[in-house]
Amino acid sequence: MSHLPYYNYEGFGKKQQQTFWYSQAVRIGDRIECAGQGGWDPETGVFYKEINAQIDQAFVNVELALKTAGGKGWEQVYRVNSYHVPINNEALEAMVRNFKRYMPNHQPIWTCVGVTRLGEDDMRVEIEVVAHDPQSN
Repeated sequence: MSHLPYYNYEGFGKKQQQTFWYSQAVRIGDRIECAGQGGWDPETGVFYKEINAQIDQAFVNVELALKTAGGKGWEQVYRVNSYHVPINNEALEAMVRNFKRYMPNHQPIWTCVGVTRLGEDDMRVEIEVVAHDPQSN
């Protein structure tokens, strides 16, 4: 599907594109879909160790990916899928805290799944989103 515009933010986003041959976001008309974002520093790729810090940073990285693709950020997100190692109350509370912070005016649909492992050894959360970004003509 090379006719679709794909996006990668500077730093770790571009590194992942080269290393693992995938993009951070794609635009399909008025929709932006983001690949799973983890709790890594977007410049260095170093993971935060504590789960709250990883979830907070994953939200920052989602915002970065959306804006790199020309969107406005979390205010346009209508679907969230999150994957957790482990899934527990602390992780759920951190997700809800960030939902309220980044989306105070709406509540997206959300699927939350506990898994045994994610794409990197130190990853404890991965967040995928879909956003609606109508482009003006």
